[in-house]
Amino acid sequence: MYASGAVRVAVPATSANLGPGFDALGLALSLEDEVSAKIGGSGVHVTVTGEGAGEVPAGPEHLIVRTMLRTFAALGLPAPEGLELTCHNRIPHARGLGSSSAAIVAGILLARELAGCTEADLDALRLAAEIEGHPDNVAPCLLGGFTIAWTGPDGARAVRLQPSADVRLTVFIPATPGLTAHAREALPKQVPHRDAAFNAARSALLVHALTADPALLLEATEDRLHQSYRAPGLPETAALLHDLREKRVPACVSGAGPSVLAFAPPEGIDPPPGWCARSLSCSVTGARILSPRHAGGDPVAAGPSS
Repeated sequence: MYASGAVRVAVPATSANLGPGFDALGLALSLEDEVSAKIGGSGVHVTVTGEGAGEVPAGPEHLIVRTMLRTFAALGLPAPEGLELTCHNRIPHARGLGSSSAAIVAGILLARELAGCTEADLDALRLAAEIEGHPDNVAPCLLGGFTIAWTGPDGARAVRLQPSADVRLTVFIPATPGLTAHAREALPKQVPHRDAAFNAARSALLVHALTADPALLLEATEDRLHQSYRAPGLPETAALLHDLREKRVPACVSGAGPSVLAFAPPEGIDPPPGWCARSLSCSVTGARILSPRHAGGDPVAAGPSS
């Protein structure tokens, strides 16, 4: 029923919202977790190295395991009696860089591979968005590049665009984590119509700026829907964002924070005490299968994307 031997995947970090594109726009980053899974034995055994080691669950409550079991169920398969999971994590947890989305995508792809199924048997994007609750991070994790995601009557959908080769990225990561749930609680239930119109224009401009004219990124990353409302709960993030933009560096909160994404190289930008700066690039491939069945690390098809 299940494939023998281990299956291995690589899943990238992501940055969502990108300023004005709240819950819609996302970017895959060149920072990956690698996860392998094998059916056998009895019970669930999880080994984690790198980010989250000693902190995340090492048994059935691990997010990747829970996602794998849900995926098996979606494929009409029973849960295996034994499962071994090995995670080498590079994506910081609870920093607004899509670590939970990467875990969900990894779980879906591992389960699909172990079941011997293809993208035609399971729409990975829609299932991942159901588990995560919104598609803005899972879409770039699956598809790579710059994505626009939305939810229709049949679930999540997304389109992938190619970022300009001139886009440069620096992620500023604090030592202290943040909580997405708390960040969402800070958002108002209603916003002024003028602010919604402002963000609609900036989101459209951001698509053009990221794909064709990065010189427009400072204006294109302006936001009035979420960052100011979250600022009181993330004072250090808000201060860094203000400082960067005052220096005319295009920057935004990465996802729900607390990390900050700057569309600029790190030269001449000193992170605050307790923060680190990482120079990254856009991941053009997204999630990849690294197992022997897919020699060479083939990019993953995520099902219908538009």
